[in-house]
Amino acid sequence: MRRHFKTRNKYYEHIPQEKFEGVALKVSLVSIIGNFVLSLFKMFAGIFAHSSAMVSDAIHSISDVFSSIIVIIGVKISSKASDKDHPYGHERFECVAAIVLAVILLISGLFIGYNAIDKIISGDFETLKIPGIVALIAAIVSIVAKEIMYWYTRFHAKRLDSGALMADAWHHRSDALSSVGALIGIVFARMGYPIIDVIASFIICLFIIKASVDIFKDAINKMVDRSCNIETEKSIIQCAEKQPGVIRVDLINTRMFGNRIYVDIEICAQRDISLAEGHDIASSVHDAIETSFPKVKHVMVHVNPSEENK
Repeated sequence: MRRHFKTRNKYYEHIPQEKFEGVALKVSLVSIIGNFVLSLFKMFAGIFAHSSAMVSDAIHSISDVFSSIIVIIGVKISSKASDKDHPYGHERFECVAAIVLAVILLISGLFIGYNAIDKIISGDFETLKIPGIVALIAAIVSIVAKEIMYWYTRFHAKRLDSGALMADAWHHRSDALSSVGALIGIVFARMGYPIIDVIASFIICLFIIKASVDIFKDAINKMVDRSCNIETEKSIIQCAEKQPGVIRVDLINTRMFGNRIYVDIEICAQRDISLAEGHDIASSVHDAIETSFPKVKHVMVHVNPSEENK
């Protein structure tokens, strides 16, 4: 006996769909405005104060502006309700947005790394200029601003369970780390070691590349129907086996669809029960899983007859 249930999106019942989109849009707009202003300030400081690390940091912030725009597009599409062509929803579009973010982050990191290596290989360190105090101030302002933006975006990403927003949050954190590297490079350069400023620029590139790889891997895992974690599967089994009429769980398969979970579960019940009784048992399992695990979007319950009556 196989019972198929379509569930409503209960995970966001406390956040209406229009409010979900509104919050995500607000967070992204804050990121765009903040990054745009910050990137202009850092670019001016980097050029005016002769700091390669600060110019690299400014380029990183400019890439964040485009990232936030992509987040807006990804969240907008992924929030659309199911339709005839997409009966399982549009959640994976958010993964696509995260992948695009990762690629942008990787390109910006490689560009920064290339410029740093080119300066190091040239070996003309004597012509490197000592960064001015403005670059030092810009680095400190950037660290504080980007950390605030990181925690602000991270809070709403967790609240909405948004992969794209979380990727954008880590974009802010990687920018904060790059600003720390820039600060260290500027301090040492002002102490008489200008080459450290260039080395700091290269280290910044490594942080950016690492962040891009992590974001890419997480998005891909959500795109390829990877099962949810073992702890969650065990909890779902325990939940099902507590329901009246369930002898045991014979099989469970789960898969991630964007940030949502799909569950196929086979339960064992007494073989001499009626069709209506089997339906009621399957319904209780379905309802219990849906209630206990709000990230579950779709449940399919199959009832197997026991080998003998118990």
